[in-house]
Amino acid sequence: MPVISLKNKLFGFIALMKLRVVELLLITTVPTMVVAEEGLPSLWLIIATLFGGTLAAGGANAINMYIDRDIDKLMERTKGRPLVTGVLSSREALIFAIGIEILAFLWLWLFVNFLSAVLAISACFFYVFIYSLWLKRSSTSNIVIGGAAGAVPVLIGWSSVTNSLDWPPVILFLLIFLWTPPHFWALAIRYREDYSNAKVPMLPVVVGTKVTGYRMVLYAFQVWAMSLIFVPVADMGLIYLISAISLGAIFTFFSFQVMLKPTRKSAMRLFGFSISYITMLFSLIAIDQLVRTGF
Repeated sequence: MPVISLKNKLFGFIALMKLRVVELLLITTVPTMVVAEEGLPSLWLIIATLFGGTLAAGGANAINMYIDRDIDKLMERTKGRPLVTGVLSSREALIFAIGIEILAFLWLWLFVNFLSAVLAISACFFYVFIYSLWLKRSSTSNIVIGGAAGAVPVLIGWSSVTNSLDWPPVILFLLIFLWTPPHFWALAIRYREDYSNAKVPMLPVVVGTKVTGYRMVLYAFQVWAMSLIFVPVADMGLIYLISAISLGAIFTFFSFQVMLKPTRKSAMRLFGFSISYITMLFSLIAIDQLVRTGF
């Protein structure tokens, strides 16, 4: 049995956390904090919240990778993951995952507040038990319901500042919740054969790409609507309003393209823009708030 170097082990642990996915979650956190503060929160609070959020999301991703180690080796997209290649053992991965999840809870409790810590650990439990262990392999609604875990960072961002929850973060939660299915189904269309081989009932595998495209359009309209509802709820200004209208139109347009011609190319075009959509929309939330408050 080959000896795995310490460096490769370290990179294996980092890979378990899926930091590229975590980065997208954190992009939604800081703008929400800005709206909650009605300006710039303290640098320490931002760092503390992001660090705790990274650990919490990374721990959830690592547990998910532990659970999915049997099907990851069957899919082209995931066969390079550390539990498939043998860089890490299952025991090492599980101990690491649980360890950083506990650390995330304690960190957020000590340096942010208890509500944020509870929200973070709740998102992990939901992702692991509802999505990974229950829905992912049993229902086409897997990513629809399970995607709620990825929307929790906006709640954490708001609670980190106010130690409470309110309607603005709830609207943003719903926006991300509704954005997740078309975002992920686009990727599922691209890797439809992978999911089929692994017997994971992603929507494109079960109902086909045409029906999936139709549902993606329905979700895109709901995302667009939610982004506009956020304007009066959070008292957003003209910068955000114009941006929400424009970005929502483009997101819906790309969804229509998938519905009309559900190819890998159109799906990945939507997938790529869906990431840009969230990044730009939340960046403009922060910009709008800071401009109006004179920062």
